Amino acid sequence: MTARPKPSPLFLGIDTGGTYTDAVLWSEAGGPSGKVLAKAKALTTRHDLAVGISGAVDAVLQKAGTDPTAIKLVSMSTTLATNALVEGQGGRVALVMIGFAEGDLARDGLKAALGTDPVVFCPGGHDVHGNAAKLDLSGLEAALPEWEKSVSGFAVCAYFATRNPAHELSARNLIRDVTGLPVTASHELSAKLGGPRRALTTLLNARLISMIDRLVAATEGFLAARNIAAPLMVVRGDGALVSAAFARQRPIETILSGPAASLVGARHMTGLDDAVVSDIGGTTTDVAVLDKGRPRLDPEGATVGGFRTMVEAVAMRTFGLGGDSEVALEDGVLNPKILLGPRRLVPLALAGMIHGEAVASELERQLRAPNPGRMDGRLAVRTGVPERLAAGLTGAEAKLYEPIGAVPQALDRLLTSNAQNATLNRLVSRGLVHVAGFTPSDAAHVLGRQANWDAAAARLGAELFARRRDGRGQFIAASPEAISERVLTALTRLSAEVILETAFAEDGLDGAATVAHALVQRAVDAHPGIARLSVALDRPVIGLGASAPLHYAGLAELVGNRCVVPEDTDVANALGAVVGQVRVSAEARVSQPKEGLFRVASGESVRDFNDEAAAIAAAEKDVRAIAAGRAKDAGTDSAEIEIASEFRVSTVEGQRMFIEAHVVAIASGRPRIAV
Repeated sequence: MTARPKPSPLFLGIDTGGTYTDAVLWSEAGGPSGKVLAKAKALTTRHDLAVGISGAVDAVLQKAGTDPTAIKLVSMSTTLATNALVEGQGGRVALVMIGFAEGDLARDGLKAALGTDPVVFCPGGHDVHGNAAKLDLSGLEAALPEWEKSVSGFAVCAYFATRNPAHELSARNLIRDVTGLPVTASHELSAKLGGPRRALTTLLNARLISMIDRLVAATEGFLAARNIAAPLMVVRGDGALVSAAFARQRPIETILSGPAASLVGARHMTGLDDAVVSDIGGTTTDVAVLDKGRPRLDPEGATVGGFRTMVEAVAMRTFGLGGDSEVALEDGVLNPKILLGPRRLVPLALAGMIHGEAVASELERQLRAPNPGRMDGRLAVRTGVPERLAAGLTGAEAKLYEPIGAVPQALDRLLTSNAQNATLNRLVSRGLVHVAGFTPSDAAHVLGRQANWDAAAARLGAELFARRRDGRGQFIAASPEAISERVLTALTRLSAEVILETAFAEDGLDGAATVAHALVQRAVDAHPGIARLSVALDRPVIGLGASAPLHYAGLAELVGNRCVVPEDTDVANALGAVVGQVRVSAEARVSQPKEGLFRVASGESVRDFNDEAAAIAAAEKDVRAIAAGRAKDAGTDSAEIEIASEFRVSTVEGQRMFIEAHVVAIASGRPRIAV
């Protein structure tokens, strides 16, 4: 009797974006690229992420008619961390700086990132060889009882902690013993020098922990409820996969997770080795380059929301431009331009679908007014996050936050002064309040090019925006359709600009944004001027995102090359999440504090040797073991480990003089699947 062939394992990919949560069911069977068995979308529900996840996954399981127990691996990408940094959101965090001066806050954007969050400076830290200064944590200890009530976590950065993490470990242990709150130490995230930028990365990581923790917990809870006993993986910013537990501790590494997954998905769907990939979502457009089938990585660290981190990730440029971008009008000119982003608003069409008459009645009231108001078409609503995340509000913030509820309220009734507008923006930045308003998604609903939400609410918003006045006192558009066409045209034009800007920046050209704007302006201008300018990409554009077929229809003529929009472009991130590999690294440094003494700093240990060869051998052994352990924690049992060493030496009177060695181990392998 012939044995029945064993069925191929099924893989579930999930992408939790700012607006939609996508799910895709994929099988390795069906050809070299496998087969998408089913795909589905549901609205991302930020107040309870499990609702959106369950909506998408249940729909995909129903479409495929699949037994949930047949799923052997679940992998998830997310734009939540990226969007949070772009929009300035995240928990309130206390920063502990050991061995630094207050002036160091001015470096690498650290002060801007810190904002109004608290910071304490403690004596201590180490020198370049790991020798310790005297540590004094009394200032931190005195502040902890108060901070325990007002922050969601802590970030600890010590001077030269990458050469000796002892003082960070002391501070971390003290904070955990007193408060029990999450603590991120800088040496856990990066082995690179550059204290203020390492502190920035640590601060952002601590700020994101509660958000990613809620996402993972929601996903794990949903999987357990559906009897899906499969490992849960998360896509990192470089496109690699790591276990959910790994991502919970290092959420900063998930910045650009969604875009990285989209690159993997774009390559998988199109087979193109060389392309510019542009992924347009609700909040951001993410642009990157594929070279020889692999995404370009940025070893200097990902830049998101204006902050240069120490997280190695896809060399992705993220722009605050998407279907849900805020539509605004240029101030102080006769013929004002349409401005888009960088802030995301809840589209009025979406707010209308969720809240119904509460939205429509306010918009209709504003339309009945004889003159347009500056806050017309804007409403505020609570996000529904846990109340503990509202800790630490100022008096003005608490006073404004209290009347905002689960039903949207018009800003012209809610705000009584210009100062309150700034207060509202701070509540939005904290992730406590959403503002609803007119967006490109609404424009698409007005023109019948999108039909999944409330088109009537979108039209009301377009009418309100169209009757705003230009510098001559005239309405800026004759109809809702006219203003909607202008908005969508502006989005396509800006999309071309950010794609060209990325290409110029990758080529190392200065003034990339200015040149890109000028070229696109000439391309669409009926009278291009005396100087004829043209530009063409050397590779096609792969357009990703559910709205890519709409917004990228006229893109090719602006970028000088074809634009490929794959069939499954709407779930590229979710698909990319299930076809990647686990990849982790470990680093050690060997220095020579004095002649004949070789110091190995690896992981959380510092050891001295009297022989260079012995020190290098110990460093290689350490990083191999650390990488193997991290690979197992990250979710693979079959890691292959490669070790590379880089030496800095000098020659003095013909003699080789050792300065420093950098030893790196990289472990990679396919994620483990359920048996």
